[in-house]
Amino acid sequence: MTAVDLGFPAVPPAGGTPRPDTSALVDRFGRVATDLRVSLTDRCNLRCTYCMPAEGLDWTPDAELLTNDELVRLIGIAVCDLGVTNIRFTGGEPLLRKGLTEVIARTAELSPRPRISMTTNAIGLARRAGDLAAAGLDRINISLDTLSHKRFQEIARRGRLDDVLAGMAAAHAAGLDPVKVNSVLLRGVNEDEAVPLLRYCLEHGYHLRFIEQMPLDPQHGWSRAEMITAEEILAALRTEFTLTPSPEHRGAAPAERWLVDGGPADVGVIASVTRPFCEACDRTRLTADGALRSCLFSQRETDLRGPMRAGADDEEIAGLWQDTMWAKLAGHQINEQGFAQPIRPMSAIGG
Repeated sequence: MTAVDLGFPAVPPAGGTPRPDTSALVDRFGRVATDLRVSLTDRCNLRCTYCMPAEGLDWTPDAELLTNDELVRLIGIAVCDLGVTNIRFTGGEPLLRKGLTEVIARTAELSPRPRISMTTNAIGLARRAGDLAAAGLDRINISLDTLSHKRFQEIARRGRLDDVLAGMAAAHAAGLDPVKVNSVLLRGVNEDEAVPLLRYCLEHGYHLRFIEQMPLDPQHGWSRAEMITAEEILAALRTEFTLTPSPEHRGAAPAERWLVDGGPADVGVIASVTRPFCEACDRTRLTADGALRSCLFSQRETDLRGPMRAGADDEEIAGLWQDTMWAKLAGHQINEQGFAQPIRPMSAIGG
């Protein structure tokens, strides 16, 4: 396996258990990866404080990024040969990727057709939502941390709140439902907006998901003490709403869901730090420069771009992918002594 070694063992101790003879992306703990997160770029047009510094980062050179043809080839191997059923395009900001509509359309042509979604900050989405839906995009997740123009400027360092809200409305009008909204609450900044955000989403038919802030910033400034926990979020929501656990089976979904005032509307909390859901994880990740990751917090990556450009066939690429997922650790280890943040920040890994 071609890999970037960052000092961690390639394979967790498992008594030499051989990988079973299956094309599926299985690991040593019985999980099967069927959800592929594809980062299309590490660039972004916002500068959110918890994601990158005000001056931005050193972007990956274009020559090192996967081409559209390379992207579609790898997605095709995942879907047609390895059993992946869900594709989510991420970034950076995926709307900045040249040829995005083409990539979505070609992904939608695969057989069996995967479900296709995208996570975006929605800057520019208002004028593109219809075309993306027509190309084959099924649904969308949009990041929104505040309803205040002043706070949006403070958090994102850009005055683009109206563009985000317009993008959300356009996505809903284009049928990209359910429109999911991802919110991160920051202590001392927007922690008082849990209720207003949920009320806004309920009024507009959006599905709100709060996300605990994770240690993925390039500044390595994340502090557990400063993180707003799932329990704090739920306590804030319960000051205005009655929350009851959703009766629907969670499966591998990252969000725990609660019915709001008896339903049918619900709200979710993705508690990656305080309530890890690693035991049900079904994700595999591809970075914009062709590195394969078995976990958001992996300390190792498998290079697929190099072998592909050197002439590797689909079977060889599939084998590298299977070996990478077989070596996946049991969990992200955030709550274990000695945890170290990934070398790459979130914008370079993909959400």
